[in-house]
Amino acid sequence: MKNNIYEKIPEEIPDEIFEEIFKAKNIKIEKIVSHGHFSPKNFWYDQDCGEWILLLKGSAQILFKGDRCPVKLLRGDYLNIAPHLKHRVISTAKNRVTIWLAIYYLQ
Repeated sequence: MKNNIYEKIPEEIPDEIFEEIFKAKNIKIEKIVSHGHFSPKNFWYDQDCGEWILLLKGSAQILFKGDRCPVKLLRGDYLNIAPHLKHRVISTAKNRVTIWLAIYYLQ
């Protein structure tokens, strides 16, 4: 069945949208839609799996624990996050939708 990554995006997004696109034994692909969202204060992601992200639209900033400056992501930027590398989303665009493609994998 054919789908489009840019479809089914509501006008208002009070909470981030996480849509599982594909899942197999050692991989999961997810579409994430943000609009001004960010990680809660003092919260750090600490995942058992690796995560490869591609920013398809919008902008975001990710801070890795121990770093002073966040990584700024714009449309087309991608990043690999190793398992247990603590990180948090500092910001996503407030004036437009941000669309992420996240691929979670086991090594």
